[in-house]
Amino acid sequence: MSSEERKNAESGRPTDFIRDVVAEDMRTGKWGGRVLTRFPPEPNGYMHIGHAKAFGLNFGVAEDFGGRCHLRFDDTDPTKEEAQYVEAIQEDIRWMGFDWGEHLYFASDYFQQMYEYAVQLIRQGKAYVDDQTAEEIRQTRGTLTRPGRDSPYRGRGVEENLDLFRRMKEGEFGDGSRVLRAKIDMAHPNLNMRDPVMYRILHAHHYRQGDTWCMYPMYDWAHGLEDSIEGVTHSLCSLEFENHRPLYDWFLDQLGVHHPQQIEFARFNLTHTVMSKRFLRPLVEQDYVRGWDDPRMPTLRGMRRRGYTPEAIREFLKRVGVAKFISTVDIALLEHCLRQDLNKRCPRVMAVLRPLRVVIDNYPEDKVEQMEAVNNPEDAGMGTRQVPFSRVLYIEQEDFREEPPKKFYRLAPGREVRLRYAYFVTCVDVVKDERTGEVVELHCTYDPATRGGDAPDGRKVKSTLHWVSAAHALEAEVRLYDHLFTKEDPADVPEGEDWKANLNPNSLEVLPSCRVEPSLAGAAAGSRYQFERLGYFCVDPDSTAGRLVFNRTLSLRDSWARIELAQKQNR
Repeated sequence: MSSEERKNAESGRPTDFIRDVVAEDMRTGKWGGRVLTRFPPEPNGYMHIGHAKAFGLNFGVAEDFGGRCHLRFDDTDPTKEEAQYVEAIQEDIRWMGFDWGEHLYFASDYFQQMYEYAVQLIRQGKAYVDDQTAEEIRQTRGTLTRPGRDSPYRGRGVEENLDLFRRMKEGEFGDGSRVLRAKIDMAHPNLNMRDPVMYRILHAHHYRQGDTWCMYPMYDWAHGLEDSIEGVTHSLCSLEFENHRPLYDWFLDQLGVHHPQQIEFARFNLTHTVMSKRFLRPLVEQDYVRGWDDPRMPTLRGMRRRGYTPEAIREFLKRVGVAKFISTVDIALLEHCLRQDLNKRCPRVMAVLRPLRVVIDNYPEDKVEQMEAVNNPEDAGMGTRQVPFSRVLYIEQEDFREEPPKKFYRLAPGREVRLRYAYFVTCVDVVKDERTGEVVELHCTYDPATRGGDAPDGRKVKSTLHWVSAAHALEAEVRLYDHLFTKEDPADVPEGEDWKANLNPNSLEVLPSCRVEPSLAGAAAGSRYQFERLGYFCVDPDSTAGRLVFNRTLSLRDSWARIELAQKQNR
């Protein structure tokens, strides 16, 4: 452990190679003691958990070192950007527990300054207007092993370039007819340095700037300038920007302006899902899912709808850490972090997903008892609730077997089990549908002496079942979710094959006739519960005053805990 890592550990601050760099800069006074980061999303879609890692890192580093983090929208492409995405991104970041205060910025507010910087490069002989088409530029760019060829317009004089660039700005030319390019080196080994395009003509309405501009800066031109204008000290970027860093450096050096330090970190992939807009967008647009907030999606909106908590996501990202190499993380770790969090915060309730009617023959027909149930055994402060018990109940269909297999300890003919918080009951008869032979009703007897506890004579039962009172239960729809893809790496397919063939056909099962205990009446959308023995569930926004809809967040079975245990045993 380095001295800096030891200091971080002693302070309780997370340790990683980026924080080590920032800490060293603070020690040496490189930026005058300042730490200014930024998160620069493009407002052209919804954010997923990978974006949460990026903005969590930027906001987290700023917080750890007493600095600040800007939220800045890189809105340089009017054909894809919308105000709705600006609002959605802000909402997601706030939901995750971060805030930028008054420091909300937009790249489009810097368009005039960027234009003036471009004019400065033209005057320096470092930029020129090119009349070639996009295809011609592509063809003359060269390859990794072959240098590019100079544009026939590369030798234009400064005054001609200034005139043409001004006329581009004033809308005199059609879309795609001219571009502004930096004049660097068409033989440079880094393809990004081969006279990159800085501006393209695009007569498109901008959601913030309206029709003020008919040419727009390219991302590589705008990105570094935005950081420079805002005085960013540490520009934290994902790894794919590493090869672009020399270009950002070149622009800033030629202009002689503030030069932030760019540090790249690796993205991560998550098993059984995809985390790229080019994969996620077809899922939405081709109706494989129900929208960007579908609970099967890795978007923050989808995860929120499914019942994820920001605390669980932050813990997961903390455990994933910050690395220099792309990794694939088992989704079981994410689910483990969520279970740990939900176990502490979720009230317990009883619900029956596939109801089987049970009649207790020796229980009075008009009698109703209130059974005291614990709301959360992990938190005594959450108290207890009353659950009604009556002669007719519902249990899970899978909790009964007419011919039980070995090691099946739940209800069967002649077998006694415990009903949670209530009585011991014994199955005495089975009623079947005459046409199909399906079991539709059970008849049981109960032992009044076992109310809420063990039998006075000391006899034991091997199973405890959850239940709801038929007369009091609320009808609900429950949506059961599984992994969106059957393969761990859905995009890993042979050339020519469709990655969507790996979609899981059983990723959603809708149960329309479930029953839940009456304490859930009026449960608000987003409320989370543990359905005893079944898993964690969240109230969906589709719920109405007369009908609740629940999404299963995840089951109770924690595969990651078993993985960790096996790893410890093998050490």
